[in-house]
Amino acid sequence: MLGCNKLRFYFSSDRDTYQAIKNIFGYCPGNIHLYKLALRHKSASTKRLNGLKLNNERLEYLGDAILSAIIADYLFKAFPYENEGFLTEMRSKIVSRAALNKLSHKLGLNLLIKSGKESTAKAKSAGGDAFEAIIGALYLDKGYSITKKILITRIVNLHFDIDLLIETEISYKSKLNEWAQKGKHDIKFTVEEEIGEKHKKQYLVSVEIDGQSLAKSQDYSIKGAENLAAEKAWNVIEKNQLT
Repeated sequence: MLGCNKLRFYFSSDRDTYQAIKNIFGYCPGNIHLYKLALRHKSASTKRLNGLKLNNERLEYLGDAILSAIIADYLFKAFPYENEGFLTEMRSKIVSRAALNKLSHKLGLNLLIKSGKESTAKAKSAGGDAFEAIIGALYLDKGYSITKKILITRIVNLHFDIDLLIETEISYKSKLNEWAQKGKHDIKFTVEEEIGEKHKKQYLVSVEIDGQSLAKSQDYSIKGAENLAAEKAWNVIEKNQLT
């Protein structure tokens, strides 16, 4: 564990934040203000004289990039004989919004989020956003090498079962919903038609993004048709590099 300044740790008004970061990540923060900002949801934003809103969104942006790079490097070295598709899917499973939200709750980060409204801290993406922001704060505070070491040893190795992730089938509907949530897009799945009868019935499902039809697919269950349509929509998004 990285050493702590005892006077700063024990007598600071931010002692609880120091202690929480130390317990979760195994080190003491240097610049505690970065971590306090990382835990400030946009609903609790404060404004500077220049109009800039102070919340965790900028740190989240940085942390997202750092996290993605570190996980990509980790997987590249851990699976030297796997192709790009496998590595991309594995990275997506680790850094997906659903996975990071679950991780945040497991670590107790969601309890540390400062929010302007009580309900906001419990929003679906608040925990994952805060985790990425913490990674951004850690990178600025300690540098890339230490961030990478802590992320792999304290997070990946302790909280992710890589063998289980390999066997887990990715949900394109979840992936599409995550993308839409992050980019503030409106997404809608609609059952347009029921084809056939009884046990031979299939469902035709369409996916709309911001009111525009992006893909359609059919299957013997609504859930299956939605995921197939979501996969088609996701391929369109990736091909056209939509944000």
